[in-house]
Amino acid sequence: MYRFYRSVPAGILAASLLFGTLAVSAEETAYPLTVTDQLGREVTIESEPQTLASGYYISTSLLIALGLEDQLVGIEAKADTRPIYSLAAPQLLELPNIGTAKEFNLEQCAALDPDLVIVPARLKDSIPAIEELGLTVLAVSPEDEESLVEALNLLGEATNTQEEADALEAYYTQKLSELDEALGDAPTPSVYMAGTGSVLTTAGSGMYQNSLIENAGGVNTAAKITDAAWTDISYEQLLAWDPEVILIAAEAEYTVQDVLADENLAAVAAVENGAVYQIPDAFEAWDSPVPGCVLGSLWTASVLHPEQYSAEAFQEDVTEFYETFYDFTPDLSALEQ
Repeated sequence: MYRFYRSVPAGILAASLLFGTLAVSAEETAYPLTVTDQLGREVTIESEPQTLASGYYISTSLLIALGLEDQLVGIEAKADTRPIYSLAAPQLLELPNIGTAKEFNLEQCAALDPDLVIVPARLKDSIPAIEELGLTVLAVSPEDEESLVEALNLLGEATNTQEEADALEAYYTQKLSELDEALGDAPTPSVYMAGTGSVLTTAGSGMYQNSLIENAGGVNTAAKITDAAWTDISYEQLLAWDPEVILIAAEAEYTVQDVLADENLAAVAAVENGAVYQIPDAFEAWDSPVPGCVLGSLWTASVLHPEQYSAEAFQEDVTEFYETFYDFTPDLSALEQ
């Protein structure tokens, strides 16, 4: 069965075949199908799902990347805060919401009667009540690069779109391999990742943002912090680390200018040299494990190592990614800060 619903670039196809992730002719998934979700639950899906409900923005975005946006009948609340929806699948903004990642709307989901419901693992206590309605539920927990790929393949298998999932995974593999080759033995600057609420909140080695920095050829100044959550630090600690570059989270409540104007940080190398940057959020928050998160690593590399990987090369990769997996051409002017 041939199922290239969107144009997969030749390079990605070649990488897919090389790594054995994409068959030229994919076999249909056989149902009933039993899969293991990211809570370790065995879930049996009786037949290929025709209608889907997603209670988590990452799973919703994954389903769009898999070409399943027209099968969605309900998504998470506050969908209008996700630019990727209006750009790639604006019809989703009209769908009923089935709650948030903290509180599930059981009544609304029951009314939609979807063939498959996808929820974040943090809603595990709601799953028994959903199943009592006769609905099939999968839990996902894409908290880092590895678990994002696991979630991608789980949804690809469950919805008979494994071929599309393989193509996206192959894209990640190819781009990170190309980036690693381009960076070569370039110096590895020290990088401080500032969180959304305050410049004094950072991500340690237990968070996705650490991978973003390392993929881009940097060293996370907070790597010794192993918590899997944003961690508060002091001005004294940030001054002691003295990072060469400060990155600000995509959805931060403060600006680059706020950091540069903070007298408490005047002696930090990054501030002295004006090396403070905010990760773009025009399409998705690339500093979180969303389907387009590989672009976060690529953007960071273009900031840290512009001679090895230029801003122009990054823009080409952004265009290729969204045209391939989301079927729209991005407005690159939105990346300007």
